Amino acid sequence: MEGQELPYVLIDCIGGVHGVYEDHVGFLQKHFHLITMKEYLENKTLLSKKIRAIYMWYQKPVVNKELLQSLPNLRIVASSGVGIDHLDLNLLSSFGVKVSNTPFIVSTDTADLGMALMLASSRRLVEGYEMAVSPDTEYFPADWLGAEVSGATLGIVGMGTIGYKVAERAKAFEMKILYHNRSQRKKEEESAVGAVYCKKIDDLLQQSDFVLLAVNLTPQTHKLIGKRELELMKPTATLINISRGLLVDQDALVEALQNKVIKAAALDVTYPEPLPRDHPLLKLKNVIITPHIGSATKKTRRIMMEEMTESIQAGIAGLPIPHEVLP
Repeated sequence: MEGQELPYVLIDCIGGVHGVYEDHVGFLQKHFHLITMKEYLENKTLLSKKIRAIYMWYQKPVVNKELLQSLPNLRIVASSGVGIDHLDLNLLSSFGVKVSNTPFIVSTDTADLGMALMLASSRRLVEGYEMAVSPDTEYFPADWLGAEVSGATLGIVGMGTIGYKVAERAKAFEMKILYHNRSQRKKEEESAVGAVYCKKIDDLLQQSDFVLLAVNLTPQTHKLIGKRELELMKPTATLINISRGLLVDQDALVEALQNKVIKAAALDVTYPEPLPRDHPLLKLKNVIITPHIGSATKKTRRIMMEEMTESIQAGIAGLPIPHEVLP
């Protein structure tokens, strides 16, 4: 309302590695009085009771018990993206703080990236590029071959919004689609993409040429893919992860790739991020790694910011919160 002070919202910083995008600041400042963590720590006494919300852009600022104790009037934490494994929902609830995320807007871009990783890995695009531009290349070997995507079998682990969008894209490549999920999709949804449900993940792993992970990280899915699961996969199979790095036992994955237990891996996520520069995954030719860019398009990031703004406004006003995440 005109003349009313804008709500105080805590952010990590503006710009830099983890900060709010500079071209988003103008929009946000029309709705909120933004306080950076640096400003907050320098003026705790003045600001602690003023802050009503936290705008968490890619897991920053870190929300822990100490911070929650220092913000008595905090009402909501709005977190960007889908995953909320970086938040202790029970802790936040105990302080009466609501949580929101932006689950649906990221789905299309993330599904696109899943297909891009599958295609890049199968057709060896990174290796091909390096060969094409290398000053040492004198000819292109005729026996330098990739693997087919069209007609191959894709196993999708996690058939939520992102997994289903991957299936829609894979159908256009005439792929055979298997999926494993906590619950089976409706028959009409399966028929629309030609997907076959595998109640046991083992069945999916044994049959798939590509295994794509699109499942949330929970205590139950932590290191879902380990040594046993990798050994169930075909030696010609590729593992694709567009969810969270901790879904995969990375030590087991390195061993499987080195020993040709599986053919390749294409990863948008690892743990930690980025990997240490001497990590063995970075040295393997049969691995593609991208820097967690599943939702990294200008339009999507802008809409994420706008959705977070709406959630904060609702949370402060005591109204139903769009995309509220419950403990």
